[in-house]
Amino acid sequence: MDHQFREEEEYEASFNRQTMLRLLKLNLPYRWLLVLYIGSIIGIAIVDSYFTYLSKRLIDEAILPGNIAMLNQLMIHYGLVAVTMSATVFGFIYGAGSLGELIRYDLCRRMFTKLQGLSLSYFDRTPVGWLMARLTSDSRRVGEMVSWGFLDLFWGLANILIALAFMAAISWQLALIMVAVIPALLFLAIRFQQSILREYRVVRRTNSQITSEFNESITGIRVVKALVREKPNFARFQRLSAEMFVSSYGAAWLSSLFLPAVQLLASFAVGAIIWFGGWQFTLGDITIGGVQAFVSYITFMLFPIQEMSRVFADMQQAIASGERVFSLLDEEPDIVDAPQAEAPPDMRGDIQFEQVHFAYEEGKPVFADLNLLVKRGEMIALVGPTGAGKSTLVNLVARFYEPTDGTISINGQNLKTLTQKSIQSRIGMVLQVPHLFAGTVLDNIRYGRLEASEAEILQAARLSGAYEFIQDLPDGYQSQVGEEGITLSVGQRQLISIARAILADPDIFIMDEATSSVDTLTEALIQKGMAEILKDRTSFVIAHRLSTIRQADRILVIRQGGIAEMGTHTELIQARGYYYDLYSRQFREEKARDLDPFHDIRNPVPALN
Repeated sequence: MDHQFREEEEYEASFNRQTMLRLLKLNLPYRWLLVLYIGSIIGIAIVDSYFTYLSKRLIDEAILPGNIAMLNQLMIHYGLVAVTMSATVFGFIYGAGSLGELIRYDLCRRMFTKLQGLSLSYFDRTPVGWLMARLTSDSRRVGEMVSWGFLDLFWGLANILIALAFMAAISWQLALIMVAVIPALLFLAIRFQQSILREYRVVRRTNSQITSEFNESITGIRVVKALVREKPNFARFQRLSAEMFVSSYGAAWLSSLFLPAVQLLASFAVGAIIWFGGWQFTLGDITIGGVQAFVSYITFMLFPIQEMSRVFADMQQAIASGERVFSLLDEEPDIVDAPQAEAPPDMRGDIQFEQVHFAYEEGKPVFADLNLLVKRGEMIALVGPTGAGKSTLVNLVARFYEPTDGTISINGQNLKTLTQKSIQSRIGMVLQVPHLFAGTVLDNIRYGRLEASEAEILQAARLSGAYEFIQDLPDGYQSQVGEEGITLSVGQRQLISIARAILADPDIFIMDEATSSVDTLTEALIQKGMAEILKDRTSFVIAHRLSTIRQADRILVIRQGGIAEMGTHTELIQARGYYYDLYSRQFREEKARDLDPFHDIRNPVPALN
């Protein structure tokens, strides 16, 4: 919710010339459309103004003198101008529509490409909702402003200037009256639009709060009723509704006052034109058709002035959207490949941590002077309290992050001398919370290696323990998993993600609580299949159930910025240290749980991961 408020507040930002110039430059790759766009606008403005001038000629040269030949000639002229108008209207609608969509497409493509290249740390500190808003609403708003917004602005300006030129050709004295009135009309219109926009911002903020309250009250209705929160919820909802009503009423009041105020000022201008024009007519300085044309031009100018005021008001939002879009496009990854970075054929070898320091935030180190040698093919288990750095250690191996000091090397090569793609493409990672993509089970497993054959996919499913449950699905491997695998249980999603990692045939395996969501029987099947897969492969296993890592070559207890204990399961049990305490407590809890199903509720076990 705070995020929504922050975005609304950003709309209050003042005019930013640099951002506006960058928005205008978005048109440059599509110069031919821009030329068509601007040419059509100028053409429409000229034709619009000429229609009014043509009506003057019809009155003065054909109707009043009764000249039928001139009437026929001018009507033919009128038809040609109407055809020209149709062509120019097509040109500007096609140009603006195409330009807006192309710019929006270009921005989305550039932002998506940028996101693919940013480091993992950027996604740690940036909410997903913020990124989605950049790709959707902000790109749409920028595309509309750069095309239709600037179209309305340029069209309004062109109409006013060209109309003034025609007016000056009829009577420069009357044209001066309009030159004095137009700035006042623009000022009035812009001030009204800004005030109306300010009220609507309050309406949007309050509406966001109301929507959130309404959603929470419905989705959490059981909690609401259990805690008897109906009256407080209704009181808050009523207060928010009253705030939105006041702002909506204010916006409606200003909107209803806006048009009459503009029309009143325009009426004074019309009155001045009629009075001064009538006086000029008696002197023979202007014709009846000329006076009528001036009145028509004033009415004609009202709409462009209103549109320009709307664009000026909307421009603040477009600039705010542009700033957010450009802030994403200007973002630089925290980790970049060295100019001469290599891509080794494989990542099988010893992994060495030498005096590694790392911190997510300055002054809050996760690791300090970490030294570790992992031999090729070793299975390393990581245990320790929440936030100790278990996942951080494997993320450093995958080069999702880089040490703030010290080096990490494989086969004697500093990871910084290797490309990120070559490292990450040779690592198979299974996370505690599995992520599946919308599509079939087969597609999700094949995501590990797109060129894999169906036989290889089936073998990966067998090794992961997923084969049996997939066979029982209505459509087998062609079953749709839904968004994020919603149609499957968490355990089933985990098995598919393990199959996907196996299919990738990685050199290094990282399993972060990979079996935490499956039953012990399935876990035994997975471990049996993984034993074959992990042969001659280095693997890191982060585990909550300590019974699952007894066969690890080494177990590392990560605590207080480093490795507190290290050894095999037997060695650490004999040492009777921190690991021994954890294992003993967990063993006792499992026994107690077998005897008392409510034991976990009465005696919660401290988190290990």
